[in-house]
Amino acid sequence: MSRRLVVSIAFASALLANACMHDFSGYHLQDEAGGGTGSALNSGAGRADDEAGAAGVSSEGGSAGVAVAGNAGAAGAHHEPPVTPPSCVGLPSTCGPTGDASCCSVSVVTGGTYNRSNLGTAPATVSDFALDDYEVTVSRFRVFSAAYAQNMTLPGSGKNSHDMGGNPGWNALWNTRLPATAAALGAALQCPGGTFTPTPGANESKAVTCVSWYEAYAFCIWDGGRLPTEAEWNYAAAGGSDERAYPWGAASPDDTRAVFCPGSCNLVLAVGSKAPSGNGKWGQSDLVGNAWEWNLDVYTNPYPKAACNDCAIAPAESTEARVFRGGSAGNEASSLLAATRYSRTPGDHNGFVGLRCARNR
Repeated sequence: MSRRLVVSIAFASALLANACMHDFSGYHLQDEAGGGTGSALNSGAGRADDEAGAAGVSSEGGSAGVAVAGNAGAAGAHHEPPVTPPSCVGLPSTCGPTGDASCCSVSVVTGGTYNRSNLGTAPATVSDFALDDYEVTVSRFRVFSAAYAQNMTLPGSGKNSHDMGGNPGWNALWNTRLPATAAALGAALQCPGGTFTPTPGANESKAVTCVSWYEAYAFCIWDGGRLPTEAEWNYAAAGGSDERAYPWGAASPDDTRAVFCPGSCNLVLAVGSKAPSGNGKWGQSDLVGNAWEWNLDVYTNPYPKAACNDCAIAPAESTEARVFRGGSAGNEASSLLAATRYSRTPGDHNGFVGLRCARNR
């Protein structure tokens, strides 16, 4: 019996026994020896979720990015961007633990060298970049949907300014994989278990979910940023060379640090509700738990063995599965490690998968 089949049987058994476990189809597991959660996930101990699931002007966002003020540091202080990103124009400050922080707060991640997913065979160097303190909210994504047009994203936009070779930016062919109209986008965001609502309501400060990889990338470009590379996201979640087990350190997840099962099981909450206890080294909240977050890269396993600088596996045109990381409200603690990797096809909409934007420095 193949290892993949054994894994499928183990997860099918767990599905019957655990309310937080949903259909696991479409996910790919990190199982390289020593790869963070690989052994726990492949033994069936992990829990994953899949509930059956601006005015439309193109932006070069990601080329210049949005300026940010300083480094959040270990204390996890939030910083307001001097130029408000389009998604927060006109919106009140409703994010964070007391509901009064800007939902577009951004902090600088100081670059360095570390081992991806804590694997000694996968070293990487990451340059300084900025990363949103919060996952993109329902209210921010609604601003985007009001400005949305299928061809609004310019070819080549959304590049990592430090990676001049492996990240060609947005491909014009991807426009055809976006919803044809704003109404079609709104319909796509209504996947089972999702948080988006077409009109303002109780979910405004919750992490938006049911967003495909294409839609997530288009949003971040429009908002003056880009999707983080997998190396960047993992670097921020692991505290860089600290290579932490969890964004906050070594302590196991609990309800004061993350949104997950059994605490807030299956309920995506307002972003930053577990700050500052659950913040990462540079001040980002919800890097694990609440909603999974799309990364730029195509999923590969194992990682390329050679050391890489500001690397990304992001071919100019690909429909291959893309990486998402971080765990969600539908997961148990075993999926919340900074090293956990999963993937889905880029057109998928899932009620526990959202996004966070990176910005060039």
